[in-house]
Amino acid sequence: MIRSKTILLAGAALLAFAPAAIAQTTPAPAGAVRPAQTPPAAPAQMPAAPPAQDAPAAEPAEGESAAVDDVVVTGRVTDVRTSIDSISYSLANDLQATTGSLADALRNVPSVDVDPQGNVSLRGDSGVTILVDGRPSGILSGEGRAQALLQLPADRYARIEVMTNPSAAYSPEGSGGVINLITKPTAPRAGTQTTGSIRVNVGDNGRWNAGASGSWQKDKLTLSGDLSYRSDPGVFAFDRLREQLDPVTGAVLSTSSIDQIVDGEQNGAVGRFTAEYRLTERTQLTGELRGVRFDGTGTSPGLFQTRNAAGTVTSAYRRDGSSDFEFLNWGATGRLLHRFDTSGHEWSNELRYDRNGNENQGVTTSTFLTPPAAPFLERTGQDLDQVNLGFTSAYVRPTADGGRVRLGYEFTDQRPDQEVTFSRGASLATLAVVPGLSNRFEARQTVHALYGTWERPLTEKFSAQAGLRLEQADIEIDDLTGGTSASQDYFRAYPTGHLQYQLSETETLRASYSRRIQRPQPAQLNPFVAFSDPLNRRSGNPDLEPQETDAFEAMWQKRSGQSFYQVTAYLRDTDKAFTEVVTDIGGGVLLSRPENLGSRRDIGLETTANGALHPTLRYSASVSVFRQEIDAAGIPGADDREGTFASGRLSLNWTPTPKDFVQVSGFWQGDSLLAQGTREAGGMLNIGYRRKLTDTLSLNITGRDVLNSFSTTSVFETPLFRERSEQDIRLRAFYIGLSWSLGSGPRRQPEQFDFSAAPTGG
Repeated sequence: MIRSKTILLAGAALLAFAPAAIAQTTPAPAGAVRPAQTPPAAPAQMPAAPPAQDAPAAEPAEGESAAVDDVVVTGRVTDVRTSIDSISYSLANDLQATTGSLADALRNVPSVDVDPQGNVSLRGDSGVTILVDGRPSGILSGEGRAQALLQLPADRYARIEVMTNPSAAYSPEGSGGVINLITKPTAPRAGTQTTGSIRVNVGDNGRWNAGASGSWQKDKLTLSGDLSYRSDPGVFAFDRLREQLDPVTGAVLSTSSIDQIVDGEQNGAVGRFTAEYRLTERTQLTGELRGVRFDGTGTSPGLFQTRNAAGTVTSAYRRDGSSDFEFLNWGATGRLLHRFDTSGHEWSNELRYDRNGNENQGVTTSTFLTPPAAPFLERTGQDLDQVNLGFTSAYVRPTADGGRVRLGYEFTDQRPDQEVTFSRGASLATLAVVPGLSNRFEARQTVHALYGTWERPLTEKFSAQAGLRLEQADIEIDDLTGGTSASQDYFRAYPTGHLQYQLSETETLRASYSRRIQRPQPAQLNPFVAFSDPLNRRSGNPDLEPQETDAFEAMWQKRSGQSFYQVTAYLRDTDKAFTEVVTDIGGGVLLSRPENLGSRRDIGLETTANGALHPTLRYSASVSVFRQEIDAAGIPGADDREGTFASGRLSLNWTPTPKDFVQVSGFWQGDSLLAQGTREAGGMLNIGYRRKLTDTLSLNITGRDVLNSFSTTSVFETPLFRERSEQDIRLRAFYIGLSWSLGSGPRRQPEQFDFSAAPTGG
């Protein structure tokens, strides 16, 4: 593993600093990189391109006639798009996105890490907000997000936009920043009435996925939608070694181990339907219905053993479990957009509703080996329902000096309702509820926000954007079983600032600042102590305070023909950062609970390069080196810690013929610090091949994690215990599939809410 890490980082570093002269293409015209954020309104019969950042109005969808030829002939400048406050990456030639999940696609994006369980982070910070077309997403927020990232098909999206310092027009929620998923176009342009695409992929070990999308347009009405299904079985091994220590001498008093295999299958269906109607030439009404359903089953046999200081087994038992889960999400959105003129002067209003339901059931049988005892059963049931409401009103007006003013109001309301039931007995018929391990919990979080941004060119080469967001947050939690209630009520101001200076036609300097917040999820505030297994418990913390981050960045960018280079230096100071703390509650049982650190500082340098090594061979590479420092004052068993880590990505794209495309990509995720230890990450190597069979049909073959090397390890070290937990996820998978496009002509993106934008450039 160390060898593969060294090779990947060395290769990425070499390519990242390769001279721009290596590119074998003609430089793109100045200004061709990024279209204006809010294009003028088009005639009523042909709706305008979307104002949402970086949405590719004319980018071909997977399987269309230009999909393969674009690799070396056209469209290269759209691989990486930048603005004063964001950078976005095209998924058009990411072959993992054609067959894999959204997590697979995100792992190939610079600055973004997704662990094997689906938890996402930006530059090592897990406080990340994920939007879809600039809007909050009910399925990609809350406790079900990790599961959704592992199941949602990546081929629904055209680009992934990363904003580590977004403007005040975006919510400051997410201390690490914002990831904006930009969906593929679905609606036809003028001159076409129907478009669509179908894809089917079959993998090893029973894996398969399929999807279809289409649109129909007549006069002022456009209907579009997509539907997909995914079946993805998986197996992973879980090993944990825990040593109880003498606090005075440090000698090992006892050792506990868990060896467990989890074998499961997950299935998911995703659907969306959108209707757009132009009430007048300047006013458009849009409605959207969406639904998601995930379900799965699994078994988890495991051996639990405890040895004394002499190494003699004092306790041994088997736990054989079976489980199933079901996750349901449905939602609706209504949007009304009015353009006052063709200059970008507009007013948008949007109302959103989402409802999530998450049910988990599990039965475990414990068979005692040493000392022998009668077996017993345990059943755990968890039922979580959450309603999300949202409203946004955004006003945009260009100014006479070439600038733009944005004003807006945003309201969000989250209402989770969770019930956990834990039963124990000698048989299914005699199971009885254990009161101390069962709980009913309700919460509500509302946020009212007012924001304004101002942007304008100050000189021919110098432009600026300034913003301020004011938020009032109210959080109420009720432990209905334990009788505990808590609340948080606070008002905060979140300023943002962005500067851009054009050194030359090809080089740009940028600097930015933002103040951000990470609010605890309601479940993180629930004091209920939940049963994980005989050796582990987990609870929330009603005293957990929001963490706040001051983020600074300085960036240099250069474009030379089809090559793009970027170097970013960043500093992130976080107050009251979240961390998981493990304490011994007696009997060899450990309790995990979130706590606030005193502070955390992240200092890093990230380099990115994208270009051509040969007319038929392109590369994309990034390397990030960062130093992390944490102040763990007041946390039992924790120490102030610091360390330097690295992560990297490398992708090679080869087009031997106009009809063939080969891709080899890999990444290594950097480690991170905990108050009581470290979390070690892993890497992955992927391969892919695409063959253009006809103008509308293509063959795709992909291999994910071909070395089976992706894993994660957590290490805790305190005066009372040491623990090492390893998860071998075994994500290796191979797919073969077909993508077929229907209809004719390019397609456009539906109208999007223009939440924020910036002076163009880069």
